[in-house]
Amino acid sequence: MPASSPTLLPLGSTLRVLRPHPGVLAFYDGRIEGARAHSAAPNWLDDGAYALGVCVYAVIDGAEAILYDTHISLTHARMIRRTLEEAGVTSIRVVLSHWHDDHVAGNEVFADCEIIALDKTEKALADHRAALEGGEPPIRPLVMPNRIISGPTGLAVGRLEVKLEPAEIHSHDGLILLLPELGLMLAGDTLEEPITYVAEPERLAVHVEELKRIREWGYPRILPNHGAPDIIGAGGYGPELIDATIRYLKKLLRVHVDMTLADQDLSTFIAGDLADGVLSYLAPYEEVHADNVKKVLAVR
Repeated sequence: MPASSPTLLPLGSTLRVLRPHPGVLAFYDGRIEGARAHSAAPNWLDDGAYALGVCVYAVIDGAEAILYDTHISLTHARMIRRTLEEAGVTSIRVVLSHWHDDHVAGNEVFADCEIIALDKTEKALADHRAALEGGEPPIRPLVMPNRIISGPTGLAVGRLEVKLEPAEIHSHDGLILLLPELGLMLAGDTLEEPITYVAEPERLAVHVEELKRIREWGYPRILPNHGAPDIIGAGGYGPELIDATIRYLKKLLRVHVDMTLADQDLSTFIAGDLADGVLSYLAPYEEVHADNVKKVLAVR
């Protein structure tokens, strides 16, 4: 029998607001079996974000908020802005975790706000403007960041200290948002559960070393942009997610010398962490894993 067609749900209709910590809102969408939000045809919004689950975060203190990424559509971004304003927020700043489409698609809604990004992110957005604006769905116009930083940067939201720390993991322009007083790391795509999406396979060895570096920071709770909603809503992941990501990448780096690894499906490849309860299985990540293996094998 032919496979049933996916259910196409109105864009933004399944967005939910989680509260992983006082003063932190998580705007989560996706990970709904059999459902899509943009189209039944292949597209970055459904296949690279909605199917995997996608979340952006707002850190709020009083009338001030910092929004970490702008979500996957203008519809989502408008809903986020309305939620913040209804909560009494009158000042919003945006921090971009990196340049990829599912993190910048809502920028236009915050064009009147300060949008902070690394210089590497600004360059990547400029270099990929045509692809982003011409993608499916298009991000048009692509609104660029208007405050550019080049290294670690301190901010404050109300009375709360915020640190921005570059980390070359997943993408060369990764920017992690830290809340030292709360022990929270907002990780963007530097961490993802169950597995990382390999975007720059030629840099995996660097990514492993960078993961070791952020592990040494000692943050007890981690909020990734792609993860399980129940774990995010309950306060986030522990540092064992970093350890599991290191193990996964090190194993990927071995597929060149052990081709039996290249043939393993995701559940076999991460069987130890699944058995230990460190990671949870999600079927859409089978394709992510298969693509990761292909990308790594193509490097050499």
